[in-house]
Amino acid sequence: MEVFKNIKQDSWTALTKRPTIDKENLNQTVQSILDNVKLNGDDALKSYSKRFDNVDLTEFLVTKSEIEAANKFVSDELKQAISIAKQNIEKFHRSQITNEQIIETTKGVECWRKSVGIEKVGLYIPGGSAPLFSTILMLGIPAKLARCKEVILCTPSNEKGEINPAILYTSNLLGITKIYKIGGAQAIAAMAYGTETVPQVYKIFGPGNQYVTKAKELIQLNGVAIDMPAGPSEVLVIADKTGNPEYIAADLLSQAEHGADSQVVLLSNNETIINQTLTELYKQIVELPRAETAKKVLLNSKAILLNSIDECIAFSNLYAPEHLIVASDFTSDYIENIVNAGSVFLGNYSCESAGDYASGTNHTLPTNGYARNYSGVSLESFQKKITFQKLSKEGIIGIGPSIEIMAEAEELYAHKNAVTVRLKDLKNV
Repeated sequence: MEVFKNIKQDSWTALTKRPTIDKENLNQTVQSILDNVKLNGDDALKSYSKRFDNVDLTEFLVTKSEIEAANKFVSDELKQAISIAKQNIEKFHRSQITNEQIIETTKGVECWRKSVGIEKVGLYIPGGSAPLFSTILMLGIPAKLARCKEVILCTPSNEKGEINPAILYTSNLLGITKIYKIGGAQAIAAMAYGTETVPQVYKIFGPGNQYVTKAKELIQLNGVAIDMPAGPSEVLVIADKTGNPEYIAADLLSQAEHGADSQVVLLSNNETIINQTLTELYKQIVELPRAETAKKVLLNSKAILLNSIDECIAFSNLYAPEHLIVASDFTSDYIENIVNAGSVFLGNYSCESAGDYASGTNHTLPTNGYARNYSGVSLESFQKKITFQKLSKEGIIGIGPSIEIMAEAEELYAHKNAVTVRLKDLKNV
C-alpha cells in the first residue's frame, strides 16, 4: 500500500484514479459478447459457459428439485442469520413506501404521481470467487416491495453446473424461482435481449466486475435500463486520532478481498494512525484465506496523509467512494460536509460489513466515482413514477389563456387550438 505525504491539492485528481482494464480492449470484448448473444441466443450462452466457466450446460434454468435440495445444505445457523438480515433490510426499504398527495396547483387543476413497479426486472448475482447471496436480499426485497411482476435472476454455476446452495435458498426465500445458470457479460446480454430460454427484462440490477459493468453500460444504448454503474468494490476510510488502527485495517481488508480490481484508500491527518494501521494491515492479511487477492489490491491502494480532516473530506468528495468509513469519535462534526459517497459508516463500531449484510441499508452502490451523481439501490430503483393531472371546467378556464399564449409564442398552433376549442365550447354553455 503506497503512502503519500505532503501532497498538493492539484495532484489529488491523479490519486483518485481506479485500477482499470484497457478500455478499448474492454469495449471490444464486451460488445462482441453482447452482439453474439443477441444474434445466437442460447447457443452463444452455452459457448461462453464452456469458455469462461468451464462447464457444459444443456439447460440454464435451475429446476425446482435443485432449489428444494439446496435447503438441506444451508445450516440452520446461516438460515437464522439470513432471516435477521432479511428482516432489517425489509424494514428499512418498506419505510421508503410513500403515499403520494394530490396537489391542487391552481383552482380546478389537480396533479399527482403514482408509483408503479417495473414489470420485468433482472438481478445479476456474482457467484464466482464469492457467491454473493446477500445481494439477493438487497435486490430481491425491494423488487418484491415494489410489486415487480416478473423477477428473474442470473448467476454463474461451478464446473459441475451447480449453483451455491445459499444463493438458491435465499432466492427461494424471497419467492424468486426463475434462476438461470449464467454469469458475466453474457448474462447481462441474455437479460437485455432475451434468448430462447431467458426472458427479456426492462431493467437490470446487480454488481459485477468490469466486464459486467461495461455490459450494463452498453445495453443502455439499446433502451434497457440499469440500476447504476456498479463495478469493482472500493472503500475509503477517513481516520482522525481517535480511530482504531486494528478496526481500520480490518475494514480495508474486508474490501480488498473482493477482487484484484478493487481498491482501498486510507486518509488521515495523523501520521501515527497511518503507520499503526499499516502495521496492523500486514499483520492481519496473513491470516486471510483470500490473502493473495488482498495483496494484489493493496498494490493499487493508497494511504494519504493530509493536513486536516476537512482536507480528508474534500479529497473523499472528489474520489466519491462506494463506501466511506469515518473512523472517529467525533463523526457528528463531519457529516454536513460529506456530499459524495454511496454509503457512509459513522464511528469506530460501524464496520462496512454491517451495511453489506444486515444493518438494513442497501449494499448495491455506485463505484468508480459515480457516487457524484448516482444513488445506491432503493425501493424507488424498482419503480417508475407516473404523473396524473385532472382539470375541471374551472381549471381549464383558469390556465387556458396562459397555455394559448405560450403555445403561440412557440408557434405550436395545434397545441393552442387544443385549449381554444375547449374555451370556446365553455363560453357557449
